[in-house]
Amino acid sequence: MLDLGSVELTMLWASAALGLVHLLIAVLASVANRGMPWAMGPRDEPAVEMGKTGARLERAYKNFLETFPLFAAAVLIEAAVGHGSGLAALGAQLYFWGRVAYLPVYALGVPVVRTLVWTVAFAGIVLVLAASLPGL
Repeated sequence: MLDLGSVELTMLWASAALGLVHLLIAVLASVANRGMPWAMGPRDEPAVEMGKTGARLERAYKNFLETFPLFAAAVLIEAAVGHGSGLAALGAQLYFWGRVAYLPVYALGVPVVRTLVWTVAFAGIVLVLAASLPGL
């Protein structure tokens, strides 16, 4: 894996790359369902329905966009504070691997597992943020 000086920064880089994967998959699903003319047009008309899997991929991407800024802020705060807590490395890895698992689990429509995987990623953000506090 890429070494950016810390596990947390490496996981931040990997998560940004994962965001590109989310975007690309959502775009490909959109083009497959709505067609290239719609994708290249002004989108003045309502979009054609995406179908279940395409809609899930679109929602998974939107969910990634909701969590990634919080994760990025937590990692950057922890890096600035520099306590060197093992909690930050663990949290960053939980976030990244939780988000990796989230995409296929959501695309397949696995309801309970999707929520559990999301919770793992959320807990990762909390751990990284907690690691920036004094004494942890």
